[in-house]
Amino acid sequence: METALDKTELFFQKYTKQLLTGLLVVVIVVGGYFAYEYLVKRPRAVKAAEMMFVAEQLFAAEDYTAALEGDGSNAGFLDVVSQYGATRPGRLAAHYAGVCYMKLGDFDAAMEYLNKYKKVKGAPGVIINAQNFGLKGDICVERGDYAKAEVLYAQAADAADNVLSTPYYLRKLAFVYAELGRMEEAVNVCERIKTEYASSLEARDIDKLIGEFEQAR
Repeated sequence: METALDKTELFFQKYTKQLLTGLLVVVIVVGGYFAYEYLVKRPRAVKAAEMMFVAEQLFAAEDYTAALEGDGSNAGFLDVVSQYGATRPGRLAAHYAGVCYMKLGDFDAAMEYLNKYKKVKGAPGVIINAQNFGLKGDICVERGDYAKAEVLYAQAADAADNVLSTPYYLRKLAFVYAELGRMEEAVNVCERIKTEYASSLEARDIDKLIGEFEQAR
């Protein structure tokens, strides 16, 4: 035991400088993380959420231009993205901005801002995730890019498994398959709506849609 203690003491004597340097690095890294989290990141997120409050009200009132650019007294979504785009509220503001641009018919700007949104975990964030994928799918359909729309609608359907959004995007996916001439896959998607989401609005006339796709095979 004495030998072991001697070796330990010698080890610490020999490597004291390196050990203290390593400990200092750990303290700096951990301290820096908590300082950034509580003194920078969270306050910026709070500020971003406060900043976009009026813009959200303007959006709800369908005043999309004012929601984007502000009303002269309050910031718009574009201001929030510009100043706090790296925060979670800032990324949500980018999604809102994309929706505004879609409503105003500017699909290029809409895609640009929808792409700035980063998906999040947990409800209700997954619903926004699904909508973000779906809106980008809508833009691709407008552009005639059905191959890309297929990917996006599939992602939208999988993003949030529920009776409202999932069958909605599955139906869109079925129409994309039909545009691509893949009628069997279109029928399969409709059958999924019929069996897995029988209580959804999309399931009400699904048999008629299945019949149309089967005839077009």
